[in-house]
Amino acid sequence: MVKINHLGIIVDGNGRWAKEKGLSRSEGHKAGAEALRKIILYLSHEKLVNYLSLYVFSTENFARPEEEVNYLMDLFLKWFTTVKKEYRKENIKIYFSGRKEYLKPNIIEAMDTLERETENNDGLVVNFCLSYGGRAEIVDATKTIVKKVQNNEISFDDINEDLFSKNLSHNLPDVDFLIRTSGEQRISNFMLWQISYAELYFPKVYFPDFDPEELEKAFQEYESRDRRFGKVK
Repeated sequence: MVKINHLGIIVDGNGRWAKEKGLSRSEGHKAGAEALRKIILYLSHEKLVNYLSLYVFSTENFARPEEEVNYLMDLFLKWFTTVKKEYRKENIKIYFSGRKEYLKPNIIEAMDTLERETENNDGLVVNFCLSYGGRAEIVDATKTIVKKVQNNEISFDDINEDLFSKNLSHNLPDVDFLIRTSGEQRISNFMLWQISYAELYFPKVYFPDFDPEELEKAFQEYESRDRRFGKVK
């Protein structure tokens, strides 16, 4: 299979998966978390991508019922506090993108600890987009650049696309391939700058059923695409 530099996945369909099975939405999120754990380890073992960005919770998701939000936050907390040893062993480096001020202190502490304890790993880079919005990221980058101009760190004429990219979260490369599970065909405010030339793929499978076999189907689809970046071949 072809290797992808930066893969993005919009994790979607946990609730509908659960509803169709007569389960609670919480049970759907639990199944989705287990599927995601397997996908991360599979990509790490097979060395199929260099960067993996995962849209797991948007800023808009805070508007969901309080019970569901609290369950998800507890799920994230458990995940981030129990995988440190596994990710060190697998040589996985963890980043978090998003506005931490919306999160509880114990979640932030677990995130900071996981980033710190995997910072020297040089294998697969996994970027969890949590409490994240693409527009908010662009606004935050703009504010950072404006402050640098005001402080005479850079000049107005220094501002270009490359500089802007470097002031986004963690200065990650552009997304090459974006997958959104569940059949929904929207990008929902995910990495708006970085997906400018990404190939998009919308499998109908809900995320809890998105296993390595489904991922291989996605990679085969990506391999069939003709990426021209506005040029003519």
